[in-house]
Amino acid sequence: MEATLQTQAFSILATVALVLMVVVTGGVVYLTAADWRDRRRRKNDQQTAKRDPQIGKRRAKS
Repeated sequence: MEATLQTQAFSILATVALVLMVVVTGGVVYLTAADWRDRRRRKNDQQTAKRDPQIGKRRAKS
């Protein structure tokens, strides 16, 4: 009886650990993608500001 309970407890803990690893990995992937997107957007804004200073001033205000 005790061995079965112990096996079930380990199974539940292993499942919880797996779910948490998936959630944390998903969060890291999301934050990495968001950072990449923001860096690309800032780079495009800087290039646009160099080409047309008026557009750069308008974007800096908003």
